[in-house]
Order: sequence, then C-alpha cells, then structure tokens
Amino acid sequence: MQKAETSMHETVTNSGLRTPKAAAIAGIVFSMLLIIVFGLLRHALPIDPLEPGTWIEASRRTIAVALNLIPFAGIAFLWFLGVLRDRLGKQEDRFFATVFFGSALMFLAMLLAACAILGALVLSYAARPDLFVNSSTFYFARAVTYVIINVYAIKMAAVFMISTSTIVIYTRIAPRWIAVLGYALALVLLLGSYLISWSIMVLPIWVLLISLCILNDNVRRPD
Repeated sequence: MQKAETSMHETVTNSGLRTPKAAAIAGIVFSMLLIIVFGLLRHALPIDPLEPGTWIEASRRTIAVALNLIPFAGIAFLWFLGVLRDRLGKQEDRFFATVFFGSALMFLAMLLAACAILGALVLSYAARPDLFVNSSTFYFARAVTYVIINVYAIKMAAVFMISTSTIVIYTRIAPRWIAVLGYALALVLLLGSYLISWSIMVLPIWVLLISLCILNDNVRRPD
C-alpha cells in the first residue's frame, strides 16, 4: 500500500516537472512556425489589399507553403495553452482563465479562417486566372482576409497577451518583466495595429520570449 502511494506521488511529481518544459517547447514551436508563416506571407502578399492580383502567379508556391504550416502552428499553440493551464493548477483564476483561453481560441479561429479564405483565393485563381483577378470577388476575399488578420485577430492577440501577463504577475510562472513587456506590446496592438504592417509578429515573438524563460527556469531547477 505504501509502495503504491509512493509510486503515485512520484508520477504526479514527475508530471508536474514535465509540464513547464512541455509548455516551453510547444510555445517555441508555435512561435517559430508562426514567424516563418508571417514572414512568407509578408513577402508574398502586397501591403495594399486592393492591389490587382497579378502577384498571385509568382507567389502561389510561397503562399502554399505558408498555409500548410499554419495547422501545425495551431496545434502547437493549443498544446502550449493546455500545458500552461496545467502548470497553473489550483492557482488558476476563473475570470482570467476564461479571458486567457477564450481570446486565444478566437485568435486561432480567426487566423485559420483568414488562411482558408486566402487558400480559396489561390485555388480560384488557378481555375480562371484572367477573369478572377479582375473580379469583385477577388477584391472582396482579399479585403476580408486583410481585415480579419490586421484588425480582429490582432486585437484578440492583444487581449490574450494582457490576460497572460496578468496571470504571470499573480502566479510568477515567468519573470515580471515579461508581463510588463506584454502589457506594453498589447497596448501597441490595440491602438496601432492597423498602422503597423509588421504588428502581427508581436504575438509569436512575445510567446517565444516567455517560452524561453520558462524553459530556462525548468533547466535550472533540479529534478
């Protein structure tokens, strides 16, 4: 009986010790994939959403690579959220947990929706290239993709950063400066994301920083 209790205690302890490293690795994978995806799309897509669609022919392969990486980034992000919540355990506050998890899911849903529209845009172009690039459907789909990413998805990313930074301050799962930086960057996203073309990069870079801090803290702690 005592042996079984000892084994159970070791299992729970080992699970808790593995959680920070798992969260850090998942966060790093998500950040790197999203940085690559946004870099590819930023290079392939024109800044002006109403620019004629002559760019599609030259950028189809680049866009296809980026869109195929997005699902893997989404999986890593969900894993990051799951193991981070698991690490919080009983420290998790229901209010901030709801905002934290809800904003993250809304960001991910909007990101996937925008990428689905962009993928449909490229496929439709392949069917009738001459007619499609001059159609109102093309401009509408391109504008919808731009607005979803640069207005709504980024705002949800800012809410996620604010709620996560608050959790960091109260639970100390990462250094306080990470939370302060998160507040500052989130404010930039809320007020000026529409004016800054690279603002979409803020979230993955910040998640990368917090993941590296968690991983460093886990490595320094003895098993």
